Amino acid sequence: MIFVFYFADIYEKTVLNNLKINMAGSNLINSCEKCTAGWKNFKHLTKSELDLVNTNRYEAIFKPGEVMIKQGAPASNALFMATGIAKSYIEGSKGKNFILDLERPGNLIMGPGAYANSRHTYSVAAITSIQACFVSTDILKQLARTNGAFAESILVEFCRKTVKSHTRMVGMAHKRMSGRLAEVLLYFSDEVFNSDEYEMILTRQELGDMTSMAKECVVRILKELEDSGIIYSDSAKAKILDKRKLITISEKG
Repeated sequence: MIFVFYFADIYEKTVLNNLKINMAGSNLINSCEKCTAGWKNFKHLTKSELDLVNTNRYEAIFKPGEVMIKQGAPASNALFMATGIAKSYIEGSKGKNFILDLERPGNLIMGPGAYANSRHTYSVAAITSIQACFVSTDILKQLARTNGAFAESILVEFCRKTVKSHTRMVGMAHKRMSGRLAEVLLYFSDEVFNSDEYEMILTRQELGDMTSMAKECVVRILKELEDSGIIYSDSAKAKILDKRKLITISEKG
């Protein structure tokens, strides 16, 4: 365990050193106050408190596939995305992962490990090109101790994610594979892209990682849904043709 934590420490320090070297004096976002993709709960901070956040942040640009947060690494920074889409996932044994959610701009990415054991409890990797900011968790904790409204907003964020995770876990446990995949396709449509036609940003393997099924099962069910006239899909995009039927499949599993 000490061996793992040692290399996790090296990983975290390397990432932060690269951020400081690459972004020193060249932040693309002028300030947290003017950021259009900023976390909504920063509104609870006074100007001086927001200035404290702004002076203790580092920007970075990530390419698709690059790891932004590593499971097991020290949770010394929270992540805020300004652009792009990322996936948060738990790294399982034998290279098997479980995708928890898709992360988008405007959200706080800071797991319970920041308070529980000072370790990241999941990894985050870029799906598209991403511009992001890292803010010291020590600064956020300091503000939470002195600003009750801000502290409550962090608690609400943690509770919201917990409820969402629990709902997904129940679905994974009780739904058949077709219902699980239908739920994810509707999630993309209703929450990620706000459109019934969207870019298929996850590979078939990643869809399997998000629905707890093998890649081959994902391919088969997508084909069945397409043959039934419910969706159209290829490697680049997906289109929901009969949303009512897809909702029924999702609800009844």
